[in-house]
Amino acid sequence: MGTNRPNGSLYTSIQNKVGTIEFGHQASNSFTSELLERLVNEINILSANDEVSVIILKSEGERAFCAGASFDELVAVSNLEEGKTFFSGFANVINAMRTCKKPIIGRIQGKAVGGGVGLASACDYVYATIDASIKLSEISIGIAPLVIAPAVERKIGRAGLAEMALNPTEWKNAYWAKEKGMFSKVYDTILEMDKELEHHASQLASYNLDALSIMKNVLWEGTEHWKSLLLERAEQSGKLALSEATKKALNKFKK
Repeated sequence: MGTNRPNGSLYTSIQNKVGTIEFGHQASNSFTSELLERLVNEINILSANDEVSVIILKSEGERAFCAGASFDELVAVSNLEEGKTFFSGFANVINAMRTCKKPIIGRIQGKAVGGGVGLASACDYVYATIDASIKLSEISIGIAPLVIAPAVERKIGRAGLAEMALNPTEWKNAYWAKEKGMFSKVYDTILEMDKELEHHASQLASYNLDALSIMKNVLWEGTEHWKSLLLERAEQSGKLALSEATKKALNKFKK
């Protein structure tokens, strides 16, 4: 399944009980609202498919993993409703990943910014390369990483979240992310990472699906309120995006 459009591409394949979702966009694998919607849809489809035991989430190419939400769409936000809708995109994806019945393995081959860090945090197990540096740049453009904060905090703690959010221009390297618990494994090359990831995914897929689903539930205990929390955060973010200070920062950034 999959189509390639200006709004980005999304491909899903299923092999030996492993479902792979690959997203892509010419702007450093960033997400338009439409692409986020399609990702939610694919996660839900694979969650309900009895032929799938494990899901791999990856992006195209060998460079950036994901630059977060579409910058052009953010700049175009002109009222609160649009703002809330824009920021709900990642809220819906994180909630779909959270309630998905299958463990999700993230494959992070390169840099992740903002929403991309949120995606990595919402995976249940993460493979990364040494090039997978992470950054939460939101505050530098007048907004804040409110929607993804619960997912990031769940992995790296509140102190780790503060260290990233309050230093929005600083990159944290892959080993920092591993030490904090966001990445499970870090490899020197994409080749090494893929070899291990493939082996691990096929091994997991051979186990009892019920056991995997129950374990997944246990890992996400205590997040049931995220359904409403993340949408509230999307509204707060929408308000921030409309402020004068943010519009100024965005225009400066755009230039």
